Amino acid sequence: MSMTARTAARSGLDLLEAEMARQHVDALASLRANADIAKRLAASAKLSGRLLLTGMGASHHANRMVEPLYRRLGIDAWACTAADLIHTPPPPTTRTTILVSQSGESGEIVELLEHRGGQEDRFGMTLDAASTLARALPCLVGAGGSEVAFAATRSLLVTLALHAGVLSALGHAEPDVVETLRRPVIPPLDDALRALADKTAIVFAGRGVFRGVAEACALMLMELARMPALGFEIEQFRHGPLELLSPSIGVILLCGSKADQAAVASLAQAVADAGSMGVVFDCSGGKSMGAATNVALPPCRNLAAVFAALPALQRLIVSIATHKVDHVGEPIRSTKITREAS
Repeated sequence: MSMTARTAARSGLDLLEAEMARQHVDALASLRANADIAKRLAASAKLSGRLLLTGMGASHHANRMVEPLYRRLGIDAWACTAADLIHTPPPPTTRTTILVSQSGESGEIVELLEHRGGQEDRFGMTLDAASTLARALPCLVGAGGSEVAFAATRSLLVTLALHAGVLSALGHAEPDVVETLRRPVIPPLDDALRALADKTAIVFAGRGVFRGVAEACALMLMELARMPALGFEIEQFRHGPLELLSPSIGVILLCGSKADQAAVASLAQAVADAGSMGVVFDCSGGKSMGAATNVALPPCRNLAAVFAALPALQRLIVSIATHKVDHVGEPIRSTKITREAS
């Protein structure tokens, strides 16, 4: 039986489970195998002082997670969708650009390969070494081959591991990253599932690296549960969107450090006061927040916190989806790879 036939014979949920089961091993392998190209990319970013991160879908959200970490290192880093760059190209200037596509075949990324401006030094990130992207540019290549499940799970961790290698080469070393990937912990999620399973829409909100996590999780929930979901930066959620809160709305708040505790606790109380159900995924190591259901994760920060929280969030999202729809992970309007750019 061919690989295509074997894949088709498995359910969407089976494929998701298989991807999630090996995502930590593949992320570690990706981190180890790309040291040389990561150093080359880091040297380019240091020289140009500007870093443009571009992708579509979950790849864009992965870029949004790491964008603030690059800026903390003094790199003028910004994440932008490939579609935006096609329709409104940035001014030509000296910069380093990373084109990110797990398949290496996303329509906008392939089209963007034909567009070039200024003294731009381009690199790619992909999971497919034989893809159009990998053939066109020097690429960091994730381990394990292309992701086959519909929603992004393994590809997120692997892409983030590739970014971790570049960040390390730039001087942002996180020892906790390797430890978190080697010894993943999935906390009990039953209380969180009970709090959210019957909600008609769910909001995710986080700050810093967790802003991109909130956006990626909202996308995954929409894809798998076919329900409305929104991802916000925490302060942005306060600027008007609180009006959507009601007992039918669930809210997942992401606390990435002790510095985030006060903002998350205040927002959790606002959520409770509105009659909505709040769940906090907490990497801060602080006390539980009484206004919400708490999911305690190992205390860590930055990318290590993302690696700790994301697999648990994936598990919760899949569980919510199984309560909402039949044939989870089997899309009815979309494809795994969007090859056409509009």
